[in-house]
Amino acid sequence: MNPSTIFQSPVTYISISSERAGQRIDNFLLTHFKGVPKSHIYRILRTGEVRVNKGRIKPTYRLMANDILRLPPMQSLAKKQFKPDPNKQKELANSILYEDAFLLIINKPAGMAVHGGSGINGGVIEGLRSLFSKAPYLELVHRLDRDTSGCLMVAKKRSMLRRLHDLFRLGKIHKQYLALVQGHWNPHFTKVEAPLEKNILQSGERMVRISAKGKPAISSFNIEQPFATTTLLRVGLETGRTHQIRVHTAYKGHPIAGDSKYGDEAFNRQMRRLSLKRLFLHAENLDIFIPDINYRLAVSAPLPSALQQVLKRLAASHTELN
Repeated sequence: MNPSTIFQSPVTYISISSERAGQRIDNFLLTHFKGVPKSHIYRILRTGEVRVNKGRIKPTYRLMANDILRLPPMQSLAKKQFKPDPNKQKELANSILYEDAFLLIINKPAGMAVHGGSGINGGVIEGLRSLFSKAPYLELVHRLDRDTSGCLMVAKKRSMLRRLHDLFRLGKIHKQYLALVQGHWNPHFTKVEAPLEKNILQSGERMVRISAKGKPAISSFNIEQPFATTTLLRVGLETGRTHQIRVHTAYKGHPIAGDSKYGDEAFNRQMRRLSLKRLFLHAENLDIFIPDINYRLAVSAPLPSALQQVLKRLAASHTELN
C-alpha cells in the first residue's frame, strides 16, 4: 500500500501505512523520489530537510506506522521520466513465470538490467511498474547481473519483501544456476569458499576479486554435463555476493563462457563460433518456504533457446570427437 498524502504544499507531508513500517528512511526516499540522485537523498537527510514527527532522523531510521514525514519539493531534480520500450514491455509480459497476491517471478531476459542506472533509462523494475501501473507496490527482492537470465523475484507487498530478505540473510532461499565453463571441471570441486571484495576502477567499472578482506562467499558445484572442451555445471549459492559465480569459477581456472569481465578471450572467441552471444549463466530454479505463513513455492525458468542451441552444438562436436 502506498503512503497517503495528507497535506500538499511546497513541502509535502505524508503518513506512513502499516505496509511501509519497518523500511529504512533512506530506502523509502530512494523509492519515493524515483530518479533523484542518491547523493542528494543523503544530503537532505543530513541537513534535516526530511523530518519524521517534526524531528531529525538518521538514514538508518526505520519507519513506523502512522509516522508523519516532512518531505521537501524535489521535482526539479528528477531525471527524465522513464518511457517504456513497447518491445521490452512485451518481452517482460511474456517472461512472467508465476504471480500471486504477494510475489511476481519472471524469467529475466539476458541483456536487461534489473533497474535503471548510469546510462540506462530503465530496467526490469521500471518496466514492470509501467506494465502493472495499478499495482500499489512492486520492489525487487534480489538482483541478477544484466547478462544473466532466469528467475527474478519482485515483491508485491512490503511484508513479503521483509520476509524474503530475512530468508536470504539466513541462507534459506534455495537458488540453482546453470553455467557453462571452460575446460573439464574437477568433480572433487564441489564447494568453493572464497571471500569476495568489490572494487571500483578509475573507469567506474565494478570488479570483484578474491580477498581476505572481503565478505564470506560460498558456492556449490555439480557437473551437469561434460563436453569435449567445456563443462555444464549446476551451481548452488549459500551466499549471494555480486558476481559470485563468475569470480568463483574463474578462481578455479574455469571461467564462464561469454564472460567478458572475468573470462578468457580466446575461449570466448571459440564459443562465439558456436553462436554464443552472451554470458552462459542462467538462474534455473528457485525454492522458497516461509514457515510462519506456510508459504511454499518452487519455480523453474526454462533455459533460453539460444543457450539450448549452444549445448546441442557442443554435444554434436563431442560425439564427433568420440
